[in-house]
Amino acid sequence: MKILLVLTSHNQLGNTGQKTGFWLEEFATPYYIFKDANANVTLASPKGGRPPLDPKSDESDFQTEATKRFKEDDNAQSVLANTLKLSDISPDDYDAVFYAGGHGPLWDLAEDHNSIALIETMYASGKPVAAVCHAPAVLRHAKAPDGTPLVKGKSVTGFSNTEEDAVQLSSIVPFLLEDELKAKGGNYSKVDDWHPYSVTDGNLITGQNPASSDPVAKAVLEKITI
Repeated sequence: MKILLVLTSHNQLGNTGQKTGFWLEEFATPYYIFKDANANVTLASPKGGRPPLDPKSDESDFQTEATKRFKEDDNAQSVLANTLKLSDISPDDYDAVFYAGGHGPLWDLAEDHNSIALIETMYASGKPVAAVCHAPAVLRHAKAPDGTPLVKGKSVTGFSNTEEDAVQLSSIVPFLLEDELKAKGGNYSKVDDWHPYSVTDGNLITGQNPASSDPVAKAVLEKITI
């Protein structure tokens, strides 16, 4: 059981001068769910090497059992510091792909041709394609085998407009994820802000926010082990 976990390489929050990147919980939670299920987990990012951590996700208010476990895990820290380049990844080598969120993916992974090709190939092969929080942005330009937007007619979720408003970044992000998924024909749904929510439609699995990392990761495992 081989799972590819993809993280952003983008570290600038628009023109604010603030830092962004991946959200720690959205990496740590699926990483350990997969590892504890004896999966072989490979980490990748557009640039390779150490992906940028959103500093806000490292604040005490956002720590979970998984993030605490990660901070005591030297091996996991070494793995994170040495992600592979997406351009070197072959989709044939993996049973599923999971995209961690944070605001970074809105800028790089949403537009990354290697990522788009990877998603399209794995989806067409019937392998689970999963993304949580802002990471469903990676589906923005992905196409289904018939050439239509991958999310068209699919049940999906992702970071909501109200959640983006709550963190006061609606005017900073390059696009609002909820609006974009709807514009591409996705059947977008959500629950109350910050509550866990995942949606599975065939082999496409999406989660609304950081708290949704757990159910999305578990849904990936269910798909692989069926």
